[in-house]
Amino acid sequence: MKISINRKAHFNAAHRLHKEGYSDEENLKVFGKCSNPLYHGHNYELIVTVTGEIDPETGFVMNLDILKKIIKDEVEYYLDHKNLNLEVEEFKKLNPTAENISVVIWKRIRAKLNSKYELKVTLFETPRNYVEYWGD
Repeated sequence: MKISINRKAHFNAAHRLHKEGYSDEENLKVFGKCSNPLYHGHNYELIVTVTGEIDPETGFVMNLDILKKIIKDEVEYYLDHKNLNLEVEEFKKLNPTAENISVVIWKRIRAKLNSKYELKVTLFETPRNYVEYWGD
């Protein structure tokens, strides 16, 4: 029997959505106010979902303290209070859309998580706009 556990987290970050080679007008048309050349910020909400079998010894899918530490190390310390475009290596060449941020988060957590678990990342950029990523 598979069951999912969830851990919520939060980080704040600034970014600018734009495409190199587009004029400011073209970027504004495609990305709207998120293309502001002086950047803008979000209060991101993250839900990390881990799915697996219940361990008969512990009654856990996994220890949530371990998941908490992975999220803190791989997401919060890495992204919180950063300008994503300027300070986070992946986004120096990758547009930091919510979609791309969720993929980066998923890959960082996946690298630290036992392969027996399934992983899903849900990232809220605003209370109404969010993305979900289950992996490649």
